[in-house]
Amino acid sequence: MKTLITATLVTVILTILLGILYPLAMTGIAQLLFPDKANGSLLIVKDSIIGSSLLGQSFGSPKYFHSRPSAAGDGYDPMKSGGSNLGPTSKVLYDRIKHDADSLRTLYPELQGDLPSDMLTTSGSGLDPDITLANALAQAPIVAKANAIPVGDVKKMIYEKLKGRDLGFLGEERLNVLDLNLTLLEKAIH
Repeated sequence: MKTLITATLVTVILTILLGILYPLAMTGIAQLLFPDKANGSLLIVKDSIIGSSLLGQSFGSPKYFHSRPSAAGDGYDPMKSGGSNLGPTSKVLYDRIKHDADSLRTLYPELQGDLPSDMLTTSGSGLDPDITLANALAQAPIVAKANAIPVGDVKKMIYEKLKGRDLGFLGEERLNVLDLNLTLLEKAIH
């Protein structure tokens, strides 16, 4: 009986400490030190939430830069996050990439040569908000034409928004698609 009482007390104490107090403390510290990140890195325009800089989303018009393809449900669904699990020898993956490349080249004749890999492949989560510099530069003539903006201006904007490698050596240079499209909208309005 003594063991049962001790086990119950330890369970209650640890539940309160680790299940309630610790999460509240960490949430409070995050809100104080990193309020933007703690609240989901939401981007707000005219008092409306238009997205998160942490999640990719679909842009249907050629006026906007497009994110990587998504394997997350019906396109960028965070509840269905995950890769397709199709490997490099998968015929299904090969056929999808070939179909997507052919479709893009038919839709946008401006796309010449090899297409950047992140224009055709999904990320591990299916929710990647970033594209490579090569992807953005490949899309620049399409976006410039659709917005009646000189392609040089679009490329200048791309280089201004380019984020470097993490810690200077991890990953690749990249561009956040939502941030890039917001900048594009600002330039198109002015």
